Amino acid sequence: MNTGKLTMSRRALLLGTGALGSMFMFRGTDALAQSGSTDPDAAILAAIAYGLSGTFDPLSASGAVTLAVNWHLFESLVDLDPVTREPYAALAAEMPASDDGLSYTIKLRDGAVFHNGEAVTADDVVFSFTRVLDPESKSLFRSFVSFVDSVEAVSADTVKITTKFPFSLFNSRLGSVKIVPRAAVEADAEAFGRLPIGSGPFKLISAVPEAQIVFERNEAYNGPRPALAKDMVWSLIGDPTARVNALTSGTVMAIEDVPYIDADAVAAMATVEKAQSFGLLFAMFNTAAKPFDDVRVRQAFFYALDMDKIIGTGMLDNAAPATCFLPETNPSYHKASTVYTYDPDMAKALLAEAGTPTLDITLMSTDHGWVKDLAPIIKESLDAVGFNTTLDIGQSGGQYTKVDAGEMQVMIAPGDPSVFGNDADILMQWWYGDNIWPNKRYNWAASDGYKQLTGLLNDALRETGDAQQAIWNQAFDLLSEQVPLYPILHRQLVTAWDADQLEGFRPVPTTGLSFLGVGVKS
Repeated sequence: MNTGKLTMSRRALLLGTGALGSMFMFRGTDALAQSGSTDPDAAILAAIAYGLSGTFDPLSASGAVTLAVNWHLFESLVDLDPVTREPYAALAAEMPASDDGLSYTIKLRDGAVFHNGEAVTADDVVFSFTRVLDPESKSLFRSFVSFVDSVEAVSADTVKITTKFPFSLFNSRLGSVKIVPRAAVEADAEAFGRLPIGSGPFKLISAVPEAQIVFERNEAYNGPRPALAKDMVWSLIGDPTARVNALTSGTVMAIEDVPYIDADAVAAMATVEKAQSFGLLFAMFNTAAKPFDDVRVRQAFFYALDMDKIIGTGMLDNAAPATCFLPETNPSYHKASTVYTYDPDMAKALLAEAGTPTLDITLMSTDHGWVKDLAPIIKESLDAVGFNTTLDIGQSGGQYTKVDAGEMQVMIAPGDPSVFGNDADILMQWWYGDNIWPNKRYNWAASDGYKQLTGLLNDALRETGDAQQAIWNQAFDLLSEQVPLYPILHRQLVTAWDADQLEGFRPVPTTGLSFLGVGVKS
């Protein structure tokens, strides 16, 4: 890779959404010898693998891109470091503590302001929690903070949070609620979702789908993670080859989701890191409609899958077959009672027992590069045992529109809620909590199995240590047997960056890129 430092004037940076390459000038490599120092006027340039869709409003933002953007725009009382997943005081002046395990009095950081210059107040904190907790808001994050009983303002800069019961994950879970300015949201929530106002180290200047996202440093930020660059531009490059070319040509400084086939070649020109992640490919079934209302048909689907071919051929061995809802690298991993090995005879027997030895299905899939590569291999496995599979591959947003309209039989798609946290409860709550997934997407909420799972998750919230783990193990076993939505595999993530240019960069163990505490070497 050309190790000259990429530079670009601020005026050029903010011009339109044209090809970035034509804007760059190159400087000599002598400046790079000044290791450990960063240029405060530089721009960070990166390439993101996923498309931009949906709102940035943290009430409901859940897309891979919007979540990664929001790491840089918003703060919670306590945030999780995107890399280490460890909690740290963000808008809170210090890490919250409780004398009785139920009440937490939290003072805000002195001088914290939103991007519009307005002070962050206790009223904004109360408002932010209240709207997430309000069932009418239908926030995907409500189940993450179901332990909260009340949030009240003690003074202009202090709040008191009372929990329903002692909760061992209190501090790490506060990151689920990003603090937003009440006045701006109430004035125009839709506009806020398009161009949000947070208190984080970067401001959002523009976001153009299929093109780029432009940030600038929040000069008024006084928190623990200041922006070390003046500007930041993320190019949205879904095509894997184009994304690799952007890095190897020097157009960008970091990319996520390096194609497995290109990892070795990229490593010859840049720093590459590969890590096992929670990130998974899941299968989701409409459990309220035939044929997948029958658990035996759902189980047959999993037994039919030739995982050696799916992972070996489709993923070049860069994934692990699911043996639990969690990957083996998660601290709470427990090998599930049912593990789906490749067993076409079992799949055929289960279909026969269900009275459907042959059946026509439409398998929906998102068009993420690695996912659409796997779809034909999965179809081949299914067709070999009696499924007659028609593939429906499309852009993620369009596919979920069809899912939410009730048009799904079965879908395969990627997911990674570990962007919110890595504890077993939050990962299960994302897909199995009281939200759109079980209620509308895979339609399992009225089942006895869901009632049993909900009871287990609620019981586990009130426990700690081995007792909590034992209940989670029961939940893992139940999910492995019922498979309403269940992982096929957990994949490895490959990130690449130019270490000669970026100071302090570390890849995250989830989708997305983080530039908190990252600068451009001077």
